Amino acid sequence: MTENRDKLLLDLEVRLRQVLLLCDKLKQENNHLKDELVLKDSKIDSIKEELSQMSQKYDNLKMVRTITAATVDVDTAKLKLSKLVREVDKCIGLLKK
Repeated sequence: MTENRDKLLLDLEVRLRQVLLLCDKLKQENNHLKDELVLKDSKIDSIKEELSQMSQKYDNLKMVRTITAATVDVDTAKLKLSKLVREVDKCIGLLKK
């Protein structure tokens, strides 16, 4: 009976050591994964900040293009209007003769 008991205790001790080793291994893996998570979170924050900056630059560029396009349209419209006024002036001049 004692022999059987000793064998069971020895088996229990071996299994307990295996569980403890596995627990240590899992703790290390968990710490490693936590570190990776922190790195990825910081990278995500960095990318979000970069996206925000790029979005602001894009909005600014759209505004500048709109203003530039409006200026070009105004200049073009002025030229066309001047041309029409000259043509009307020519017609009036021809009618007076």
